[in-house]
Amino acid sequence: MAKTVRCPTCGAPVPWTPTARYRPFCSERCRLLDLGDWFDEQHRISTPSTPEPWLDTPDSAAADADDLTANGHGRPH
Repeated sequence: MAKTVRCPTCGAPVPWTPTARYRPFCSERCRLLDLGDWFDEQHRISTPSTPEPWLDTPDSAAADADDLTANGHGRPH
């Protein structure tokens, strides 16, 4: 027996099978309505609540540039 999910746009039941062409949506119409909501920025992916450690802040980027210049690997004189 196939699992059934609800269409995120209209709530209609959708069988979760390879033959359900538009899953998780029930139809192309519901899929396109959802896509339009993304284009209109009604849906957003939230930003992380804590910054990623690999992201440089402006202060650390400036410090890195100073280190390069001090070591002679920065801009040519």
